[in-house]
Amino acid sequence: MKIGILTGGGDCPGLNPVIRAVVRKASVSGCEVIGIKNGWKGLIEDDTIPLTLNAVSGILPKGGTILGTSRTNPYKKEGGREQTKENFKKLGLSALIAVGGEDTLGVASKLIKDGIPNIVGVPKTIDNDLSCTDYTFGFDTALNTAMECIDKLHTTAESHHRIIVVEVMGRHAGWIAVESGLAGGADVILIPEIPIDMDEVCALIKKRHGRGKNFSIVVVAEGAQFKQGSMVLQEEKLDEFGHVRLGGIGEILAKEIEKRIGYETRVSVLGHIQRGGSPTAFDRILGTRFGVKAVELVLNKKFGRMVALQGNKVIDVSLEEAVKALKTVDEEIYEIAKVFFG
Repeated sequence: MKIGILTGGGDCPGLNPVIRAVVRKASVSGCEVIGIKNGWKGLIEDDTIPLTLNAVSGILPKGGTILGTSRTNPYKKEGGREQTKENFKKLGLSALIAVGGEDTLGVASKLIKDGIPNIVGVPKTIDNDLSCTDYTFGFDTALNTAMECIDKLHTTAESHHRIIVVEVMGRHAGWIAVESGLAGGADVILIPEIPIDMDEVCALIKKRHGRGKNFSIVVVAEGAQFKQGSMVLQEEKLDEFGHVRLGGIGEILAKEIEKRIGYETRVSVLGHIQRGGSPTAFDRILGTRFGVKAVELVLNKKFGRMVALQGNKVIDVSLEEAVKALKTVDEEIYEIAKVFFG
């Protein structure tokens, strides 16, 4: 049996542990593994490398992905779908393990209906916004990176008596914002799920200053929007999955706070630092468990499934169901965070 594996979409810590686990489990099961480079782009262009035990030796602690990644969408390339199917056959693949987030796995779900039924999905995203799984690997590392940055910003904010706005990633779901803000002691947390009310934000900061605290930390997800109407300038150009490049809300929010209440305000955009670095123990173990389970699904011919963490068990769920809707921040955890606002 020959198994292909690709990593698509944004990179994150934990991808290499998945690749390593797939190769290890396949090896002891007598299977060959082919690495497909740069996500779906590699399958369109027949760009592959053999993945042996030596090829994956030592990659467990490394961030990123040894296979490379891209945001290529076969359905947006002329002849891309046909080329993908043709190369799947040409490579002699018995199955494909697709590792990615909503976009990569959305393509996988379409291809299952469109001529490549032997696909298994592995959920990857720092945003933790895939349905049917409690956690995606990559989230814990990004969360800890954001928390550590917030910890560091506390000291400079306090020393200079400033408000610091911390912009973190999160296009449609505010998991990084709410959990890093909660863990890092943020005074206001703003997420895409709830439109920003500037009157309320300013009132919370003034309330805090009124009790003698002369600095504040405001955490905002990049995809958050203003209740009073969008003030964020976004690039008009879309990627192949229809997304605009986000960024800039932190700067606009900081200027608006300073204009309204007069406190000196600065902004820190964490950006791609959240995607980088060595995976945490949690993400190394989760990625490893996911990789082993994915091969088990292939061996048992349970295609059209995605591995998932529910409770402490790694199970399999319908891939089609998993990509139907995003998992957004639930109200309960945001209500807990609000206890510490202001």
